[in-house]
Amino acid sequence: MVKQGYHHGNLREALVRACLQLIEDKGPTGFTLSEAAREAGVTPAAVYRHFEGREDLIAEAARQGFEVFAQMMESAFADGQPSSLKAFEATGRAYLAFARQFPGHYIAMFESGISMQRTPELAAISGRALGVLERAAVALSRHIPAERRPPPQMFAAHIWALSHGVVELFGRGTPGAKSPFPPEQLLESGIGVYLRGLGLLPPDS
Repeated sequence: MVKQGYHHGNLREALVRACLQLIEDKGPTGFTLSEAAREAGVTPAAVYRHFEGREDLIAEAARQGFEVFAQMMESAFADGQPSSLKAFEATGRAYLAFARQFPGHYIAMFESGISMQRTPELAAISGRALGVLERAAVALSRHIPAERRPPPQMFAAHIWALSHGVVELFGRGTPGAKSPFPPEQLLESGIGVYLRGLGLLPPDS
């Protein structure tokens, strides 16, 4: 629970923290702006100095989440260099790690129904974060003969979908969804199958 009060100047951050906690507890549509205000220890009227409504508050939580997400993805990509294969695989692992470490942000970003184009700031940072996957795909696809090379955007979208699916089904404790394998292993093997299909890994790797 937030309820720690706030000092002058950080009410906005206190509200975002309250929003994230409520998202984790109740989901992105399971709370009101008044509840967020109560969690932050302020009156509902104070909230409107910073946010017009719940969706604006969630959008700010998503923007902050994409900031962290972009940093994690960029760091993973850099750590895998100079191997384009290791860099590509690292970005997939970073996706799963982010979802586990920052569940409230992840839900605000991908499950709240808030458009990534809602504000210029949100569009810019989400584009930067997800653009890391495309950069990794561009680097790796150079190893594929031109006649068999998928567009990098498609390549990146496939891995995004695979990463997102593993996270949604097995990485965040979805009720009823059980796997005999850890999410990290599922993601790594899935990426391996995909890359072998493109001829980027030998059949027995």
